Amino acid sequence: MLISALKLLQIFEVFYLYATIVNKTDDYYYNKGKNMISVNDFKTGLTLELDNGLWSVVEFLHVKPGKGAAFVRSKLKNVETGQVVEKTFRAGEKVAKATLDRREMQYLYKEGADYIMMDNETYEQLQIPEDHIGDGKKYLKENMNVQVLLHDGRIIGVDIPAHVELEVVDTPPAEKGNTAQGGSKPATLETGAVVNVPFFISNGDIIRVDTRSNEYLDRV
Repeated sequence: MLISALKLLQIFEVFYLYATIVNKTDDYYYNKGKNMISVNDFKTGLTLELDNGLWSVVEFLHVKPGKGAAFVRSKLKNVETGQVVEKTFRAGEKVAKATLDRREMQYLYKEGADYIMMDNETYEQLQIPEDHIGDGKKYLKENMNVQVLLHDGRIIGVDIPAHVELEVVDTPPAEKGNTAQGGSKPATLETGAVVNVPFFISNGDIIRVDTRSNEYLDRV
């Protein structure tokens, strides 16, 4: 016996309603107890709990198209792996804000693949794996203070200062006339980082570098 089209449509509606209720229930239990915020309140550096991971907001843009609903286009960076993804949210959508504990620590030395840090309050020394520091390791200098990020008591990353002052240990000498013409040349710093610097910079100079963009700022 064939099922009428009307009966079939009713069956699909029941299944759709059930699936909607289940999804809303799952969202409720997942988000229960979390600090929920609107994507309209995004700020650069804000850390979110998404897709079973911790993501930092790198960029965001509120978009109001001529037709259709407004949305927020964002670029997110995984705090633990460094992976960067682009994600779009509906305007007003709620997401879970991660609660992070920041502790100031001093970088002491490297031991194998680990970086030894000392808590500036308790003087406790911790071993932090290299992959928790990411690209910031190329700016680390002994006795430098950094911000160690913890989530639920677990170390998830290290924030290097936005600006650091490092010595130039190897850079080609400026050719005659170059200093007046502008331009740049590569320079290796005492930590191993390589930065493009103006031609007038010489070995032994101390320069200030933006660790977020790996750009030369000025000579100290």
